[in-house]
Amino acid sequence: MHAATAAVVRRATEGDPRVAQTLTERPGTGTADREELARTLLPPEVYAYYASGSGAETTLAEAARAWSAFRLRPRTLRDVRTVSTAARLLGTDLALPVGVAPMAFHALAHPEAERATAAGTDRAGGLFVLSTRCSLRIEDVAAAAGPWWFQVYVMRDRSLTRALVERAAAAGARALLLTGDTPYVGAKRAVGGVRIPLSAEHFLVNLAEHLPADPDVPALTEQDPSIDTDVIAWLQEVSGLPVLVKGVLRGDEAVRCLDAGAAGVVVSNHGGRQLDRAVPAALALAEVVDAVGGRAPVLVDGGVRSGLDVLVALALGADAVLLGRPVLWALAAGGADGVADLLDQVRAELSHAMALVGSPDVAALDRSLVVPAPILPEASP
Repeated sequence: MHAATAAVVRRATEGDPRVAQTLTERPGTGTADREELARTLLPPEVYAYYASGSGAETTLAEAARAWSAFRLRPRTLRDVRTVSTAARLLGTDLALPVGVAPMAFHALAHPEAERATAAGTDRAGGLFVLSTRCSLRIEDVAAAAGPWWFQVYVMRDRSLTRALVERAAAAGARALLLTGDTPYVGAKRAVGGVRIPLSAEHFLVNLAEHLPADPDVPALTEQDPSIDTDVIAWLQEVSGLPVLVKGVLRGDEAVRCLDAGAAGVVVSNHGGRQLDRAVPAALALAEVVDAVGGRAPVLVDGGVRSGLDVLVALALGADAVLLGRPVLWALAAGGADGVADLLDQVRAELSHAMALVGSPDVAALDRSLVVPAPILPEASP
């Protein structure tokens, strides 16, 4: 990020919403700019792996536009000399209600991999969620992280999942995030399969020590398609940690997860990488929030590209928002500094937008601030 822009961001994150307005006047600081830079830096097959969606990529294409399918109804004559983006999530204080979604294999984007992502997230005061399919040992990432959660795929060999979960808990994870929308990995036409080819050493960095002799690795490590909500209690017992379920797009399914003991849910369609034509998370959020009715936190991810998108999500009732691909682009372009700059900018944009809608703190954001509008077609070139 340009040095002057970084200074603006730092001031904005200290509570003065006025300075954030200059961010939009600086070239090269938007999500699209970071993605274009990452595209030039990454091998084509890596960029395609990160950027791709499943099927015809209908869900992928709709994700960001769905957040734009809301219009704001600002309040007027409110004291917004200072604006606080501080939030508390499952007992953890955060500088902003934004975190990094779990994403696989950060070493494909940057040599420091998840260590850099975790460090940059901590520097910005956000929450980091480490993927089961990470590039580094859990303990090495934890040493660089601030508040963090561990994302769980329940594998066919349940003992492998148990081993990783126990290690994450011992390393300081504060919660588990169970991915529930991936009984099978979605096929991605753009990359000719389900995931990028990786060396065994890379893929098994956390699993190798727990495998039996002469293992059938695919058979043991793929997601178990037989799991149901009973696995929530099992994970709680194994880890001693709260378990949230990620991949919820329906109110009744959110209630079903909570009734089974989940500590919260994440409204998500897996970044458009699983079921194509699944409803955008932005359009599913309000139903889930209403069904949960304040019983537990509701988070959301998918297509969030700016602090204004974050504001819409919070106004619709989300307790926090997770960013996915924009973090990978920032990581590829700038390592830990790039991730911190991205999150600082999102916080600055959120602070500025909160001031303009008349909300001095996150608690003042509510459903009265937003109204739905049609999803607009993508602009022609």
